Amino acid sequence: MRLFGVHAAISLIPVFVLGAALAVNFKAQERHRALTDAEDQVTLLAHTTIDPLINDQATLNAGAVTNANPLRGALNDGSVLRLRLWSSDLHDVLNQAPQGAAPLQTDDDVKFAQDAANGATTSRVTTLPTGTEPPTEEAVVVYRGVWVRVPKGPTPKLVAVIEVAIPYGPVKTQAATALKNQYRELAVGLGALYLTLLVIALSMSRGLRKEVAFNAFLAEHDHLTDLPNRTLFHRRAGAALRRASRDEPVAIAIIDLDRFKDVNDTLGHHNGDRLLTELARRLDVNTRPEDTVARLGGDEFGVVLTSVTDPEEALVRLRMVIDREVEVSGLPLSVESSIGYVVAPADGTDIDDVLQRADVAMYVAKANHAGVVRYDPEQDDYDAAKLALVAELRHAIDGGQLVLHYQPKTSIADGGVEAMEALVRWQHPTRGLLYPDSFVPIAEQTDLVDRLTDWALDTALEDVQQLAKINEGLAVAVNVSARSLGKLDFARRVTAALEKAGVPSTRLIVEITETALITDPERAARSLSNLHLAGVRVSIDDFGQGQTSLGYLSKLPVHELKIDKSFVSDMLVNHGHAAIVRSIVDLGHNLRMRVVGEGVETDEVLSGLRVAGCDVAQGFLIARPMPYGKLVGWLAERTPENPKRTRRRPLNAKGRVPAAS
Repeated sequence: MRLFGVHAAISLIPVFVLGAALAVNFKAQERHRALTDAEDQVTLLAHTTIDPLINDQATLNAGAVTNANPLRGALNDGSVLRLRLWSSDLHDVLNQAPQGAAPLQTDDDVKFAQDAANGATTSRVTTLPTGTEPPTEEAVVVYRGVWVRVPKGPTPKLVAVIEVAIPYGPVKTQAATALKNQYRELAVGLGALYLTLLVIALSMSRGLRKEVAFNAFLAEHDHLTDLPNRTLFHRRAGAALRRASRDEPVAIAIIDLDRFKDVNDTLGHHNGDRLLTELARRLDVNTRPEDTVARLGGDEFGVVLTSVTDPEEALVRLRMVIDREVEVSGLPLSVESSIGYVVAPADGTDIDDVLQRADVAMYVAKANHAGVVRYDPEQDDYDAAKLALVAELRHAIDGGQLVLHYQPKTSIADGGVEAMEALVRWQHPTRGLLYPDSFVPIAEQTDLVDRLTDWALDTALEDVQQLAKINEGLAVAVNVSARSLGKLDFARRVTAALEKAGVPSTRLIVEITETALITDPERAARSLSNLHLAGVRVSIDDFGQGQTSLGYLSKLPVHELKIDKSFVSDMLVNHGHAAIVRSIVDLGHNLRMRVVGEGVETDEVLSGLRVAGCDVAQGFLIARPMPYGKLVGWLAERTPENPKRTRRRPLNAKGRVPAAS
């Protein structure tokens, strides 16, 4: 409203300027009109009184003019203040004024008379003596030439110049009255114009205020759900953090919908938008007015719960609200969610740190299918140093800084080398040799892990193709993340790598974790089926640590189970772990799978696995992970006749086994 007042005041300025300009113009016009009226009166006086007194010989009878009754009466009653006749050569012929008023002659009179003699009727306003009270009076003095037509003359002849002064007061009063009426009409018109401008300005101001408010709303709210967007959420969360205390904590949560992409892919984005709109409405109506629910983007929501005593209970209720069935285009849908949260000030007071930690907790909840998870510093791999490493990793892949180390896997029955697991290492130019846990977990949160997987596949297949000269049945196992396994083109990329390297598909083993299976079961099953059709073997790594359903496992084309080393390493002293090892071996064999024991470091553990019926052993007892060049020598010393040690075959300059001659 203050903006409108300023606009109204500013609009008044041009109205005043316009009114002042018109008033000045009106005044000038009225003065001109008054002079014109005076000229018309003198012209009429001349035509009716003076012109008839001029004879045909173009002579002027001054006495006759003086004795003319109309003129004499006009001089006596004051309607004419002065009468003067000038000859054609501008000599005074007659100069009369009311009794007691001295007739004057000024230079202006001569000048104006000269103009009249040249053919122009002129007039001016001046002050003349009256001989009465008041002693002077404003008058309009008009100068007009008197012309007669001379017989046989080509043009009329100037006979005289008549100068008549009449009172300006009546003319001025009439002009003032007319000017007053014009001023009143002008004021009414300008007032109406100003009011019209105010109405237009008020209407435009209201429209602009609505548009500004709408644009401000759009700038801070999601256009699909009308919930606050990330910008407004960040500001409100920051304000809540500043008010947070031990007695009145604030919980900030990040909610991510599980498998929402499947809804978009199957039912289309318009139905996905309908689902998001309904879920946003549910979240909004199931939180308190003092809380904040925002859509942060895509299928991600943010929640700020103020003065909450049990945030986990409140968030569990919100998750149940999300999980309730939603009907979209006649189809009942049920969408689950993963929620990570922090509690301030216990988990931090800086808004950026708090939101990052809530995001970390959300990813932990999603990875572990835990539903609602509070931030735990031990789960946070997102420190600045590791993020910097990921940025450098992009260049390391192309710059040849990555290498593969291989750890052999041997048959427990005869000690023969069946396969080797490829383990990535980063030969960092300044930090030295880095192990996978320094950079792979962060890379798995981005699409960079696909490039890393493709590089590992290409390098491992090239190496195993060379090693066929030593062991033609040797296979290589490559670890694959859940993110890569969930890509629709993953199986195609694997078969393309096999064709490029010229390696049979049976010599490649794809190792995945149980977590990768349960992160996106449908996509994982699709990728595994495509790999199975291509002849690629699949191994489940760290088996026993996850939550894989046995019914689901029985339907998957899996060829190998790798018992997690936490069960194998102490199976001789931990009867529970020994029982788990035996159960996994029996399960694998019943499902027609090979079983691998990881973490074998002693002969006693190897014997225990043999007794349990395990098929393959892997661990430091067999060999530590080693670079390709060392692996070639290690393999060359092992033959079927003496699998534990044999003659080393010489290597060429590139560290490769030379072709048989």
